[in-house]
Amino acid sequence: MTNQLDDNQLWALICKGNERAFDILFLRYYPALCAYARQFLNDEDARDVVQNIMVWLWENREMLVIESTLRSYLFSATRNGCLTELNKKEIRRKVHNEIHQKLQHLFEDPDFYVADELAAKIEEAVQSLPETYREAFTKNRFEQKTYAEIAKELNVSAKTIDYRIQQALKRLRVALKDYLPIMALTI
Repeated sequence: MTNQLDDNQLWALICKGNERAFDILFLRYYPALCAYARQFLNDEDARDVVQNIMVWLWENREMLVIESTLRSYLFSATRNGCLTELNKKEIRRKVHNEIHQKLQHLFEDPDFYVADELAAKIEEAVQSLPETYREAFTKNRFEQKTYAEIAKELNVSAKTIDYRIQQALKRLRVALKDYLPIMALTI
């Protein structure tokens, strides 16, 4: 097949599935379409748009009706593809700006970066308590049980539970002394 075929002849062959005709069309228009697309987009995005148009042209060749010249169709499709890409980029930019504005105060707050560390330290401090203190403390603070309920469950007096929780709190204050200002702000 020769490169001397005009666009109408190439298109007729492409519609019949002739890959060589498509290759000729691609090589004929790809550089010019990319140059045109670079008026709207950066080089990489321009090439992507043109390649997507060419792939779409090949995949839809059997049902595509081109009412103008093939050249006009390709340049119009490239312009529309570039405008669509610009629109997507603008929407992405707006979404990123909105998210940035809504979350900016979190990132500026130094405590934001300490939250995971704080949670780990609290867990570590609670786990380091003696078993009886930890059991009474977790049932009271995490399971929302009263001293009387815990005492009945553990078969000890409510005064014993009170003592264990007070001792647990003292030990936690010591273990978490560096984090107390942050915890006070989050409560």
